[in-house]
Formats: sequence, C-alpha cells, structure tokens
Amino acid sequence: MPVTPLHITGGRPLSGEFAVQPSKNAALPIIVAALLSREPVTLHGIPRLSDIYTILDIVGHLGAQHAWVGPNSVTLHTPEILNTEAPYALVSKMRASFIVMGSLISRAGEATVSMPGGCAFGYRPVDQHVKAFRALGLEMDEEGGNFAALRTRPLSGSYVFEMLTVGATQNAILAATLGSGQVVLENASIDTDVVDMINFLNSLGADIRGAGTNTITVQGVGSLRGGEYRIIPDRIEAGTIMLAAAATRSHITLTGVRPDHLRAVSMKLIEMGVGILESGDILTVDATRAALKPTNITALEFPGFPTDVQPQMSALLATVPGTSVVVDKIYPDRLTHVVELNRMGAQITVSEHTQIIQGGRVHGAPVKAADIRAGGALVVAALAAEGETIIDGMQYINRGYERFAERLRGLGAQAHQAELTLASAMD
Repeated sequence: MPVTPLHITGGRPLSGEFAVQPSKNAALPIIVAALLSREPVTLHGIPRLSDIYTILDIVGHLGAQHAWVGPNSVTLHTPEILNTEAPYALVSKMRASFIVMGSLISRAGEATVSMPGGCAFGYRPVDQHVKAFRALGLEMDEEGGNFAALRTRPLSGSYVFEMLTVGATQNAILAATLGSGQVVLENASIDTDVVDMINFLNSLGADIRGAGTNTITVQGVGSLRGGEYRIIPDRIEAGTIMLAAAATRSHITLTGVRPDHLRAVSMKLIEMGVGILESGDILTVDATRAALKPTNITALEFPGFPTDVQPQMSALLATVPGTSVVVDKIYPDRLTHVVELNRMGAQITVSEHTQIIQGGRVHGAPVKAADIRAGGALVVAALAAEGETIIDGMQYINRGYERFAERLRGLGAQAHQAELTLASAMD
C-alpha cells in the first residue's frame, strides 16, 4: 500500500516531554537470538516498526511462532527449526537479517542466507562475517549471492576482526553460543546493541564473557532456557530528538533514555552551546540560552559519534551560522540527505566524502528520503525551516521511527500525513 508524504510546518520551537521508543537496532538481533531457545521467550520494548515486522517474517519462515502480548511485547517460540535457508525475497529488505546465519548455525548446524539488502547509501560487505565463520571452523561457500555454511565440528578457536563491526560480532557470537567449544573474538564491537544481545543470551543461560570490551569469549552450552527480557532505549531516536530540539532552539525533556549511551551527542551539543541535564533516565535539552556555534564531527564506532545520527547532525548544522565539517568514518557514502537538505536552502558541499556546511537558514520544500536516517535529517530540518516541507519516502522513516508524526505533535510540532483514500490506494 502506498505511504503518504509527511507535511511539516516548521519555524517554531518545540516543548514538552518525549518518551523515547525502545531500540530497533537492539531488538532486531535479539529477536534473531531468540531462535536459539526451544522454549518461549517474551521480549518487552519491541517498537512497532516495519523492520520489526520484516524480521518477524524471517524468523517465522525459519520456524519461530510469535504473538504480540502487549503494545510493545512479543512472545517467540521456536520448538524446531523448520528451514535453514533464508531466501533473497526475505533478507533483501534489511541488512540486519544476515545474522540469522549465526542462529541457524548454532541451532541447526547449517544455513543458507542470501546477501542482505537494506538502505541504499553505500555498499556494506559481509566479508568479516565470512572470515570469522571460517576461522572458527565452519565450511563456507558462496554462489550467486547465496552464502552456505556447514558445521562439521564444534566451533572453537579465535578470530581478530579486521575492523570494528557490530553485525559480524553478533553473527559470530550467535554461531558459537550453542555447542561444546570455546570461541574468542578479538577487536570485537563494544556497541550497545552487541552488549544488549549478550545480556539477553546470558539471561537465558548462555556463557558469554567480555560484553562491552574488545575481547569476547563464548563458551558453548547445550541449550538455552526461555525467559523474559526488556530491550534498551533507542539512542538513535533519542539523538534525533535532541538534535531537533537544538535545530528549533527549543527546551524539551526526553524520558526513558540511557544518557550514558548518548554522551557523544550530548558532548557535541554542549560544545555548540546547548544545555544538557541528565537525571536517571531523563535527559533535558535546552537550546534557548545562547546562539549556537558551528562545530566539526567525525562519525565513529561506539562510543564515538554515531553514524546513524550523522545526517541529522548535518541538518542541525545547516541551521547554525558559520562553517562546520562532517566526516563519516563508518559509512563515508552516507550522503543521500545532502541534495535534499540543499533543496531546503542548506549550503552543503561534498569533497572526498567530507561535508562542508555553511550554516544559516533553511526553508520548506518538497523533499524525499532515500534511507531511514536521511529521513530523520529531513524531519529535523523541516521542524526548523520556515514554511511547509513535504517529505516523501515515508516508508524509510517508518522503518526507524514509530508513529513519528503523532509523537512529534506531542511536542507541539505541526506534522501530519494526509489520509490515504481508497482511490489513491488503488493507483
């Protein structure tokens, strides 16, 4: 069904409280990790997003039964693995789906998974996943974009990742969780989503040590029990709202956050002149006190500035007089937002993957999101812009932000989507 554009009339401050959704990026691998237990697992804090429905379809194809037992709670039960192949039609929608390989290896000893899809801002290879699997003893083949893995002995040994990678770290952990061998992963990711998945697996009886460090040791166990688990808050949504508050020179409060997961964003905003106050799971952003200053950022692995907040930061800097420079070391080609922001009056030039931003004022315009976080950037800019902005490509924004227009209205934003008529749905 078509998704109608989002209309935002900006140029006014926001106010009030914003309840941050649970983390989509943490929930996706935890849903996949639930495949490792034969017993029911109930997950609390699952955002109702299109990516979540996609991963539920994928694990359902593999044998998982699921039922929503609350607004944001789902129970998964996988008594048997019914399929060990995740075809392209399913995994092409989302890159995170590739980690079903690790769960299938762990649970069934074999897996065939197609090259994943996802956002279109740049090529993201899976070579670190494959190299890790081979180093730990798996037989791996690739043909026509399909990767096949076979476990002929317990996984054991060690692998040093050639770069910090969230997905490959998670995939290797999942593959080694069930079994009798010991696996040591070095230069592993310390990202919050990796830590949350490890904490979830350990709550079911896994033996994984080193969460939050660059060395993770997995001692295989025979089975996992069922249980309940709550997903961490979404630091990317929280970061988006923090930047929207700064772009609109507003004073707002975010609830249900992990301030320690947001330090890189908070420190950069403080450097720009924004007031940040932390109190438990509450974070207050005050951008009303002084004129904001331009700054430079480099997106890095956690705990550095998040790549998933880089486009939104570019949108904020487009509203701040002076010259700012933005570099993304994780995804240098994450630039689909630039042309659209320039359509709104931003002055951003790109030289060798570096954004040079001459900040000032932005105005409303028709724009189109090409990926999730570019959509977030357009929302940030639209809230700050004079006049109306019409954002197409809402199918991407809906992958990362739950009921976004409705929740923005709770802060006083003028944001709405036109009702889809029967005639337009049939076009």
